[in-house]
Amino acid sequence: MTNLRRRGFIGQSVAGMSALAASPWLLGQDGKSPASERIKVGCIGVGGRAGFLMKTFAAQKDVDLLMVCDVDTNRLAAAVSGVEAINGKKPEAVADFRRLIDRKDLDVIVVGTPDHWHAIPTILACQAGKDVYVEKPDGHNMIEGQRMVAAQRKHKRIIQMGTQARTSPHFSEAMAYIKSGKLGKCLVAKGWESSKQGSIGRPADSNPPAGVDYDVWLGPAQKRPFNIRRFHGNWRWFFDLGTGDLGNDGVHRLDVARWALSTAVEAEGGQPLGLPQYISASGGKWYFDDMQEWPDTLQVNYEFAAPAGKPGRLLTYEMRVWAPYHYMDESEGAALFGDQGYIVIGNGSWRAYDNKKQIVAQGKGGNDGADHIRNFLECVKSRQKSNADLETVGHPSSVLCHAGNVAWRTGHRLSLDPVTELFDNDPEANALRTRKEYRAPYLLPEV
Repeated sequence: MTNLRRRGFIGQSVAGMSALAASPWLLGQDGKSPASERIKVGCIGVGGRAGFLMKTFAAQKDVDLLMVCDVDTNRLAAAVSGVEAINGKKPEAVADFRRLIDRKDLDVIVVGTPDHWHAIPTILACQAGKDVYVEKPDGHNMIEGQRMVAAQRKHKRIIQMGTQARTSPHFSEAMAYIKSGKLGKCLVAKGWESSKQGSIGRPADSNPPAGVDYDVWLGPAQKRPFNIRRFHGNWRWFFDLGTGDLGNDGVHRLDVARWALSTAVEAEGGQPLGLPQYISASGGKWYFDDMQEWPDTLQVNYEFAAPAGKPGRLLTYEMRVWAPYHYMDESEGAALFGDQGYIVIGNGSWRAYDNKKQIVAQGKGGNDGADHIRNFLECVKSRQKSNADLETVGHPSSVLCHAGNVAWRTGHRLSLDPVTELFDNDPEANALRTRKEYRAPYLLPEV
């Protein structure tokens, strides 16, 4: 089924549980559903965000979490005890993710791995007839995302991407306000990150920790000496493992901003926005003197084509991960600007302003992702599209991140074909749509 050798899999840093008691579907009110009605789940990755996903899935009354997997075997005992504390029984713990793919009674695979390990298990799970919850962005690069969507289509699977704002109620409230048309004609939306982060330094290379299969950790990425900063928690800052902060947090902001702009266009009688026609980026690694390869200062512009007789639209993204203050009162957020007012949407609230900058409507809510998981499970049962369906929501928003990174790396304006997702007459940019090489035997599966 795959070219991977039978070894371990990917882990991330330890995560706490938050807001698990908020849902009536959680264990502790009326226990588990009958065994015949439970969805059988296996989790790849058990720390960091993956740890939250693991425990939240385990706590659903209609879920049996049967397997946990991590390349860092030092984390498996804590993962098993964490699930046992919720469910009263231990899941099987393995170091080889293919054990989950091959297990016939699993219905769902949860992929909570670093970016460079999103695509391979997702595609293999689809080929094995399993539905998938995968963290964002959809893959490490544009080709991986396209291949994941192709697998979803071919095998008719439910895939939910972890952009949880798509299910959090206060985001939907904000979209309803936009749909009312009270902002007037909206031409510009923006997403941003302005929360201060720290330097990752330049520690020396070292030996991998005992209990970690470092070759599998690297997977399709280029072979390099082990470095603690290229491991748990900080892998996202390196070209061959992550997608920088644009793909890390920026995908959330861009997804909400794109959603808001498209909602406004539809409210004006237009068609939903597809992919942008032009992408340009400027910025650099200007602030931190450390090992990070992706920029710490970035602005990306996405220009959407103007239909006949209609205006074009502009979506922008700004990253200032060294700023010790908030932008528009949100450390990370999205905004939509109209000729009658504007709206600011943060992780915990939204505020609509009139053209005199007075607040005229607002709302609050949470954004931990428990409702998003619930939506996914209901769609596994109903076979309806989930709120962050990979093909129609998750992949397009991920393309914004990948294309923005390509624009920054090439240093020139890109023209994107929205159907093929190729850059017009641009061999340099198209070469960055995928890796130069997938390191054998960790090859991207054909679909």
